[in-house]
Amino acid sequence: MLKIKLNILGLSVSQSQSGAYALVLAEETGERRIPIIIGPIEAQSIAIQLEGLKPPRPLTHDLFKNMASAFDIYISEIIIYKLEEGIFYSELVCMKDGKQIIIDSRTSDAVALALRFGCPIYTTEDILERAGIVIEFETERPQEEWHQPVSEETNKGKYEYGKYTSAELSDMLTNAVKDEDYEKASAIRDEINRRRKD
Repeated sequence: MLKIKLNILGLSVSQSQSGAYALVLAEETGERRIPIIIGPIEAQSIAIQLEGLKPPRPLTHDLFKNMASAFDIYISEIIIYKLEEGIFYSELVCMKDGKQIIIDSRTSDAVALALRFGCPIYTTEDILERAGIVIEFETERPQEEWHQPVSEETNKGKYEYGKYTSAELSDMLTNAVKDEDYEKASAIRDEINRRRKD
């Protein structure tokens, strides 16, 4: 099976399903994109890792990584191997003592774990042929807009957090992460990043 490497392009609110998000994967050496509809919990777990936020207590995917590491198990790669009735099927390729173990996984969980283990994500030409779409370069959103699922909190961040000083924002960000309010943390972080660019 010829494997094609994918990179995470980003996350956005799903236009087709309320309360869901679209995880967009892009082939590394081409223009095709695969949008995958995922739930809000998985989207949050992926976004937290993309943003480099450190929760005070381990989330489910962090716990999985910690447990696997404690037993000297690591994930060497993720393979999205099947597409059936609009559902993507994935496998975790795990290594333990030189032995390879394949574990079935939901694609959203597989991607969240790939980020934590720093391993590559692959798919097949057949899946790219069937599900891949080409987005014209001019219409793509800038990379920084893809990182965090869009929410009311994120959208109002530019207005609500504009009145605070940088020091206050830094303290608020620390408290939001401590309280595990990652949407608020993301909105505050966006305001901090916007000020650094200005």
